[in-house]
Amino acid sequence: MKHLHMRWKDIKNTPHQELVGLLLAHNEYEKFHSMDGYTEKQVSEMAKDNPKIRSQYIDYLETRRKFEDRAGAKKKVTFKGLG
Repeated sequence: MKHLHMRWKDIKNTPHQELVGLLLAHNEYEKFHSMDGYTEKQVSEMAKDNPKIRSQYIDYLETRRKFEDRAGAKKKVTFKGLG
């Protein structure tokens, strides 16, 4: 529970369902920011030594896409290559 920065007294007074929700939210946050700053090329290089990194990167991309869709983030559409 140290990830939630809660004191023991606060943990004991918080309902179980809320604690589970907080931990799930923290897990989503960790997944959402787990691969920030890495390019696809860097991930491919790292995945040569550790194949689990590729699945972690895919989870990261899916989580980012899910939250961007929820937030209504629109991707900027450009027409530079059409003309």
